[in-house]
Amino acid sequence: MAPLRPEEPGSSAAYLCVFLLTVSAWMALPGPVRCGSVALNRRGWEDRTFDLNGGERGFLPGQKAVGAGSTPRFRRALSWDKQMSLLSSSFVLKGDATHNQAMVHWTGENSSVILILTKYYHADSTKVLESSLWRSTDYGTTYTKLNLMPGTTIVVTSFYICPTNKKKVILVGSSINERDQMLFISTDEGSSFQRQSIDFTPDTLIFHPKEEDKLLAYCKEGRLFASGDLGRKWTLLQERVTKDRVFCNYPFLFPDCVTVSCPVAVHFTPGYLYVTCLIQNCSDKMVTAQFLGKIDHNSLLVQDDYVFVKVTTGNRTKHYVSYRRNEFVQMRFPKYALPKDVQIVSTDENQVFLALQEWYQSDTYNLYQSDPEGVYYSIVLENVRSTKQPEENVLIDILEVRGIKGVFLANQKIDGRVTTVITYNKGRDWEPLAPPNTDMNGKPVSCKAPDCHLHLHLRWADNPYVSGTVHTKDTAPGLIMGAGNLGSKLVEYKEEMYITSDCGKTWRQVFEEEHHILYLDHGGVIVAIKDTSIPLKILKFSIDEGRTWNIHNFTSTSVFVDGLLSEPGDETLVMTVFGHISYRSDWELVKVDFRQSFPRQCTESDYDSWQFTDQKEKCIMGQERTFRKRKDTAFCIKGKSYTSALTNKPCQCTEKDYSCDYGFERSHMETDRCFADFWYDPDSPPEDCHLGQTYMSSTGYRKMISNSCEGEPNKQQSSKKHSCPLLAPKGLRVGIKGQMLAVAPGDDITFTVHQDQGDTSSTKYQVDLGDGVRAIYQNLTVTDEPIQHRYENPGIYKVKVKAENIAGHDEATMYIQVTAPLQEVHLEVVPIAGRNHEVNLTATVLPSEANLTVFYWWIGDSMQPILTLQNSLLTRFPKTGEVSVTVQATNSRSMVQDSRTVRVYDNFQVIPLSFSRNLDRFNPNIPEWRDDIGQVVTKILAKITGVPENSLVTVVKPGLPTTADLYVLPLDTKPAKRSLFVDKVCYHGAAGSAGVWTLAVIFLIGLIATGAFILYKFKRKLPCTHNYAQMHSVKEQEMISPVNHSEDTQQIIQGEEYIDDDLDSQTLGNAGGSPAFRSLIRTTTNHCY
Repeated sequence: MAPLRPEEPGSSAAYLCVFLLTVSAWMALPGPVRCGSVALNRRGWEDRTFDLNGGERGFLPGQKAVGAGSTPRFRRALSWDKQMSLLSSSFVLKGDATHNQAMVHWTGENSSVILILTKYYHADSTKVLESSLWRSTDYGTTYTKLNLMPGTTIVVTSFYICPTNKKKVILVGSSINERDQMLFISTDEGSSFQRQSIDFTPDTLIFHPKEEDKLLAYCKEGRLFASGDLGRKWTLLQERVTKDRVFCNYPFLFPDCVTVSCPVAVHFTPGYLYVTCLIQNCSDKMVTAQFLGKIDHNSLLVQDDYVFVKVTTGNRTKHYVSYRRNEFVQMRFPKYALPKDVQIVSTDENQVFLALQEWYQSDTYNLYQSDPEGVYYSIVLENVRSTKQPEENVLIDILEVRGIKGVFLANQKIDGRVTTVITYNKGRDWEPLAPPNTDMNGKPVSCKAPDCHLHLHLRWADNPYVSGTVHTKDTAPGLIMGAGNLGSKLVEYKEEMYITSDCGKTWRQVFEEEHHILYLDHGGVIVAIKDTSIPLKILKFSIDEGRTWNIHNFTSTSVFVDGLLSEPGDETLVMTVFGHISYRSDWELVKVDFRQSFPRQCTESDYDSWQFTDQKEKCIMGQERTFRKRKDTAFCIKGKSYTSALTNKPCQCTEKDYSCDYGFERSHMETDRCFADFWYDPDSPPEDCHLGQTYMSSTGYRKMISNSCEGEPNKQQSSKKHSCPLLAPKGLRVGIKGQMLAVAPGDDITFTVHQDQGDTSSTKYQVDLGDGVRAIYQNLTVTDEPIQHRYENPGIYKVKVKAENIAGHDEATMYIQVTAPLQEVHLEVVPIAGRNHEVNLTATVLPSEANLTVFYWWIGDSMQPILTLQNSLLTRFPKTGEVSVTVQATNSRSMVQDSRTVRVYDNFQVIPLSFSRNLDRFNPNIPEWRDDIGQVVTKILAKITGVPENSLVTVVKPGLPTTADLYVLPLDTKPAKRSLFVDKVCYHGAAGSAGVWTLAVIFLIGLIATGAFILYKFKRKLPCTHNYAQMHSVKEQEMISPVNHSEDTQQIIQGEEYIDDDLDSQTLGNAGGSPAFRSLIRTTTNHCY
């Protein structure tokens, strides 16, 4: 979920203070979704990047070509024009021509102090390379450049003002090389600063909303610090905190601080938790998980009395809400809404107003409103236009009109056409905007309803120092000024300016091009400056709600206008224009003072009253409301004591005061009637309805929240009273908190039982946990008694819950996999294989007791694995060459893999080998031992026989007795000297040829020596091994060839003595052991491929 952006950034310095200080403050205000900026940038500057508390954002504020319309004409009230005496003064911040950003702040109401921080922000390095701090004590007439540390260059990146005591200012800075981080603390509006070194780099400072010396500091690496003495001492509260998800400015949360952290403890899996902790102590031991289970990244949102989170499992997302720190409850949307995204529009007046994108929507959202707890939602408007922004931000064309509660503007997109509609009763009824009768020159317009209406752009400015396309103010009820066009739909390139002083009942055109707007003195003065990319030197202002306009030259030289700012307080009459003469010139600030133009304060006789109505009704939201307005002929200041509300008179309740309840929709034919959706049974009792109690069933209507009508509604709106019946349990479900169905032995598990329908107070719940533990619970789903358990042994456990009462029963089952994480997998496969011959692939996993392991077999370059539940696979290789084989083993807790390379040949020879049983005593039957023995045998045979080592491969087989296969591969090239293998012919007979057996005898001689070497290695590990080997040699049979020895064979056998003697002298040191070791290895029939 994401908050909607504030409706009026830059309208006052007081708001800008909050914007600069707390991320969460602007998140709580109404308006479209955006990531705003608090840095003022030059127009036309090459490096136009904005930062939000250290972040970046590409931005071109309001740059567009000048419109080609006719020059607007203005009617002047001559009597006023003679009296108007505006004072303007300019000041140039010399030496800051290279600085492309500025942060401006008026410290507070009734204060003449203005602070300006100018910065050179380098977009490529995303760093601030230079900065200057300026201070004015005369409302911006003159400025003084402050030197924080004489003789030392300091780079100040941002400053923060305490919202409860604006004399307290904190600057965040560092040395030029960023080696030393520091704060500069002031308690006298920047008149003096105290330097404080810190050992972290703050990204954002957040002041406590009540206690002025308490604040938090968030670092980019996720650490959160706290200070109780205005930043002089800091304590690390928490690590792994998510950016922009720290909320410490809501009264119902204190003394807690709300954060999201990513746990790293062993018993957690990576994810995000919603936790709270005391601001004095936020260590891992002190945090409290307010929502059991992981939540989506950046989904935590706190607004007013509500806390929102969302959880995505699979392809389904569930949204939860907590009202006033109570338990989280799943938000109930219409059954088949299936939301893809949810954006919070408003949370004031004890009701949630949100935009929901349903499964079938791509560039529109539907608007919903809730009950007071924010749980049940009913639709109020379909197909509101949305726009995707960078960084996955979404702009939704919905805007809350400030000054009068319940008034919203929205742009609805149907069949590709965008039209603007307005509601006066918080979404119950929507209607188009009435077009004006004349244009700005007094000529009649041809736009007539119902085919033509007024449409407004509801965009918002990225620059916080200028207004958006629609401008409203809390202390100016009924006053709306916006950019748009007349016609059958909204046209993107048309931005004529229109104004209404009766909250949209009637409109007037005032300009032909878009202007930036600033309200002064509660809307008593409206200032407008054209939104253009060319330099200006005039501004326009009106003191009669836009009926007439005056022109004022605020500077003698035209400047590029970058922003507008007014003194804090709604009664202010002093404003500042920020800009520059050229792209490379110094910043220029122009102060415009209206105070001398008004001779006196307004009295009661200077006001008229106006009644708030929509285009049809006087009773809106159950009351008639009257507001105070200054007379057009009154020339006075409204001032600080001005209040706009005059009278509120309750009305008799009618159908207009009721909206459709949850599960109901308004009829398109009969707009005052609500019908139940097909999936909803209005007479079904609620979940907490128990036998002997009563409940009220909705007839489809509920009184709108904050509606003040009086009197009983008619029967159509009355609810029906029912007695709670004894219902059989239905929709029984059993789950696990955290939703982990695969756990490790010894993990603590908390089971939850939920029942959709049926009586619960008289229902017994029989729980079987699958490992012999059984229990019976009474009233389980109501008392929310936790079922906690721990499985000690690996296995698959069937958990069964049976709910039963007199009316019937229901059952629920789930399966729990208890298994330790896999540590290792070893792939065993013959390294040599024949083309198209069957090959066995075997995977050995550790720990061996792991259950429900799934194996993924990746063979060659194929991107489609073969899945098996067995740890072996039979396959064939159709081509010769090297083939990569990989196996991945997973058991829902972990995944491990191993790879091997198999060489595939058309022809090669295999000689099966067997070893003396003496070797079995030292065989641990593990893959590593078999690999090592095979390598030893191969190396010794290659050395003894002279056969190249890369033509021999020995593979020791698993299990006992110890056996092996010796692979003799084709020689790549013929050696110069005649080899023993050159003339051998592979014969597929039962007995084999003389040449084959000659080869076998050669390997026998080598294997005898190899066996002697292997056993010699193991002899040293056990006592009496040598004697045992000698005694055992008497019992071992000599290997006898099954065929007669040829002449060549006899010569080779005679050569055996030389080989034996040589090995004995090198490895054993005596010849007497040779007969014993000669019998260690036996060969059986060899095979040719």
